[in-house]
Amino acid sequence: MRIAIVTDAWSPQVNGVVRTLQAVRAELVKQGHEVLIVSPDLFYSMPCPTYPEIRLAFARTAAVGRMLAEFAPNAIHLATEGPVCLAARRWCLSRGFPFTTAYHTQFPDYVSARTGVNPEWVWRYIRWFHWPAQSILASTPSIAATLKAHDLTRVRHWGRGVDLSTFGSDIVPDPAIRALAEGGRGPVQLYVGRVAVEKNIEAFLTAAHPGVKVIVGDGPARGSLAAKYPDAHFLGPRFGHDLAAAYAAADVFVFPSKTDTFGLVMIEAMACGVPIAAYPVTGPIDVLKPAVGAMDGDLDVAIARALTLSRADCAAYGQSFTWAASARQFLGALVPVNHPEAIAA
Repeated sequence: MRIAIVTDAWSPQVNGVVRTLQAVRAELVKQGHEVLIVSPDLFYSMPCPTYPEIRLAFARTAAVGRMLAEFAPNAIHLATEGPVCLAARRWCLSRGFPFTTAYHTQFPDYVSARTGVNPEWVWRYIRWFHWPAQSILASTPSIAATLKAHDLTRVRHWGRGVDLSTFGSDIVPDPAIRALAEGGRGPVQLYVGRVAVEKNIEAFLTAAHPGVKVIVGDGPARGSLAAKYPDAHFLGPRFGHDLAAAYAAADVFVFPSKTDTFGLVMIEAMACGVPIAAYPVTGPIDVLKPAVGAMDGDLDVAIARALTLSRADCAAYGQSFTWAASARQFLGALVPVNHPEAIAA
């Protein structure tokens, strides 16, 4: 099967959307499918205002359509709501070709956190973008309910997975991170992810529970937060086995975000045997269960409770999420182009 995935989020961006698409593409290729990625790096782009790590591509409909026509896919998936996918959306609609979409990011809440704009205004655009899709892929029941509450009802479940060749309970903890907890300074409390205002990291940095705070990741707020909280350890981005070693070195993983749709880092941390402390919001409420995560409106309470949980239980649960299962769900939601040769015509 030839599958075209169009996305505004791709390498060198580092986020859950990119990691999800890369992992699922790898699984699809492993299963014998041919996958085309149409991404921003194929076009001239400019840094996104207030978020230069993300680049906005100037993707013309004709250019995107030409790539799709040459590939002649059996199915087309639009992963994001940005300019590259807008061009693909226009091209598909003009030819009557079906496509699926996905709701990866709480975009209305992100825009509101950064600009103060009423999120319902942004929802008007989200509804318009996804409305023609044959199915809209959502990672959790809470996100599906949110979409349906905004009149987007053609929702299909698409879960997430863990790279079990990288993340597991047998990982050797990073000794430098463990050393931070020596002399009674622990436990090690870890955050991994984008360092940005919408991630609510200050709630973690101001939590009163004793211990060492470690932040792995990069983003527009890293400099200001590092200056404001000099006792916290900002280690920058880590990948692969270095990231796994950071997870393994933690006593608790703190997930302060209130705007995530899933929280891929939570299941990676659990796969390494680390319990989760989080708010009872979308993402954590769908992913966690009492044996592996503690949720509370008071983050200090959640951290204290998480530290009592079994690392073995966390590892077993985290390792139950696989990318093979995620890829099967993705395939099952796709809507075929009945006559792909018509695309190339």
